[in-house]
Amino acid sequence: MDREPFDHVWIHARLATFDPRVPAPCGVLEDHAVAVRGDTIAAVLPASAPEVRSHRGAVTDCGGELVTPGFIDCHTHTVWGGSRAAEWELRLAGVPYTEIAKRGGGILSTVRATRGLSEEELFQSAVPRVQSLIREGVTCVEIKSGYGLTVDDELKMLRVARRVGERLNVDVSPTLLAAHAVPPEFAGRADDYVSLIVNEMIPAVAREKLADAVDVFCESIAFTSAQCDRIFSAAKAHGLAIKGHVEQITNSHGAELVARHGGWSADHLEHLDDAGIAAMAESGTVAVLLPGAFYFLREKQKPPVEKLRAAGVSLAVASDLNPGTSPLASIRLAMNMACVLYGLSPEETLAGVTREAAKALGRGDRLGTLEVGKRADFLVWDVAHPAEIVCQLGVTPLVGRVVSGKSCDA
Repeated sequence: MDREPFDHVWIHARLATFDPRVPAPCGVLEDHAVAVRGDTIAAVLPASAPEVRSHRGAVTDCGGELVTPGFIDCHTHTVWGGSRAAEWELRLAGVPYTEIAKRGGGILSTVRATRGLSEEELFQSAVPRVQSLIREGVTCVEIKSGYGLTVDDELKMLRVARRVGERLNVDVSPTLLAAHAVPPEFAGRADDYVSLIVNEMIPAVAREKLADAVDVFCESIAFTSAQCDRIFSAAKAHGLAIKGHVEQITNSHGAELVARHGGWSADHLEHLDDAGIAAMAESGTVAVLLPGAFYFLREKQKPPVEKLRAAGVSLAVASDLNPGTSPLASIRLAMNMACVLYGLSPEETLAGVTREAAKALGRGDRLGTLEVGKRADFLVWDVAHPAEIVCQLGVTPLVGRVVSGKSCDA
């Protein structure tokens, strides 16, 4: 360890490091310190270490509180216009989501509303949603496009996503999801719309550096695996990473396609089969579980969590915050649902919004654990046990946030 002075040291903490090299549950280290230099964790040491005792800079005494990595919401659709509460009423009355989509509702209703809003109006509507996530400990959030479905409107959404990150002091990973639905002006011409994505949208996004990755909705009501394959090939050619909404309603073998392209994550996965699991395990593709959509759609078939776990596939958890199928601006409620509905343990769920979520955004080398060299994003919790963060809802025991090495209001 180098001997350069630290900028700030947080002492007397129970560190839930989620470092897999630490054998304790959640990688907990009792009575430890986190030393920060700039925006980076410079040391993780016992509170009694000489380097800690000799530090003469800023010190925060955590008083034995639990410290976790910052939470990462790795799948959201946070930028949108309009409301789909009426559709929720229809679903409660028994109308299937697929039928609502065929009637022009679902994603396309949000597309109409989003196209009609300015960049400023979209930004103002997105801010309170992201603030809700931040209040629960989110320090990094993925934000997808997908409600514009024209070159100008998709780029508009991605610019809003970037602006959200700049204004709210949260790390944003923008994702191009132009292949969310076939827009009405391309009805019956899905291949032509895919050509627009491949030939115009992806090059424009790459040129302006507006997205980290490209996502698709590979599904019976959206895009075929052959169409998604074209989009993925174009994305890779332009240096963009791969993600996929797959196996949510049917088994379209989208997870295998994502894995074949070396994708960061395959998300939803209710109808995932053994071949998809094997492909994900081989490629290292993360399974992103979205219990909010499962809950709001009142689905019956769960993702094959036990098989994914047995195959060694990383399990991440996200809110899937969106206007129709998961209007859920709460990462902690999504974590609770992952335990209650999917059978994850609290430790798996906490790892799912830290270490594994970082992998799902291609940020595993710099986020998700409390380790030397990682960015200093961490949270201080007034809890006796890590499971309290997942178990107790309505009260947020978050008492401190550190983002890029700087203390923020909890």
